[in-house]
Amino acid sequence: MADFGKLAEKIDRVVGEGLNKIYPGCVVLVGRPDEVIYQKPYGTLDFQRKTTIDTIYDLASVTKVVATTTAVMKLLCDGYLHLHDTIGRFLDLPKPKSDITILQLLTHTSGMQPYSELWKYLRGRELLEEILRIQPVEEPGKKIVYSCLNFITLMAIVEKITDTSFDKYVYSIFEPLGMKNTRFSPGPSEKIAPTSLRDDKRLVGLVDDELAYYLGGVSGNAGLFSNAPDLFIFMTCLLTGKIVPLEVVKLFTQRIVEAGGARRHLGWICPASGTSSGDMLSEKSFGHSGFTGTTIWCREDGLFVIFLTNKGFIKRHEDEIMRIRILLHNVVFGGIQCTGALF
Repeated sequence: MADFGKLAEKIDRVVGEGLNKIYPGCVVLVGRPDEVIYQKPYGTLDFQRKTTIDTIYDLASVTKVVATTTAVMKLLCDGYLHLHDTIGRFLDLPKPKSDITILQLLTHTSGMQPYSELWKYLRGRELLEEILRIQPVEEPGKKIVYSCLNFITLMAIVEKITDTSFDKYVYSIFEPLGMKNTRFSPGPSEKIAPTSLRDDKRLVGLVDDELAYYLGGVSGNAGLFSNAPDLFIFMTCLLTGKIVPLEVVKLFTQRIVEAGGARRHLGWICPASGTSSGDMLSEKSFGHSGFTGTTIWCREDGLFVIFLTNKGFIKRHEDEIMRIRILLHNVVFGGIQCTGALF
């Protein structure tokens, strides 16, 4: 491994570029299974209170992999579903949506639109039912179009199979691992980084994403809150087969589905030039990012970076964080030697 003192200086400089401009504070954790290599909080939660390593962040779309994809992996492992099962096997919906497969939902090849404005008019169960009725706008399997609706549908399937609420099922996976700070809509707390304003009130412990917010805070596309220590536990347990067997992890993080010139893993993102993964990672690496300024990326040898921010506190629609993500991942993955493949 390179001189870590110099590497730490590089991380400080890269992350420092965004402080007080893109985000008031952040947390960086670099690790391998059962080994924290580097961890450090930066800045503040709100320009007043200092960030700590335990600060809890709204994960936004990182929910899609930590909660929803993990739940699907678990149900596949336990024999409740397979990748080519259709939505119609579990939910009473009309064609053509009922013919969309679990695999197509996971890989965003379902043909569904990216998002919905139904949250402006509907709430709770009524909102969920109308989201589920939305039909694909493209022929499934032809293109990769990232859609939050896919993962809301997966949440509904998980609830149908388990006959329990999505949050309770996810907690049944997390709690035995010791992930005590990973919750949906935990509510206000001094430990939680505030995000954007909604109805002139600062969101603290309430999800930033509109669909998840008006669904009641629990959703398959967003809504999970966590911190770096809990996510370190999650990645360690995922990569050592403590959540599901490693063959299942390999299926979801190594298989590549290609459509319309784009590539995805199952639930997880496949690295691509110009994305938050940076320039160093191969297609056997995997990760995900969140709108609130969160990312997890893991190299094929098990080295991972957890980067948590609350960029929405300054400016909700802020794109400059992409450059910080790329630079950070280039510095870490380019500065620590690869030790071989996990699988």
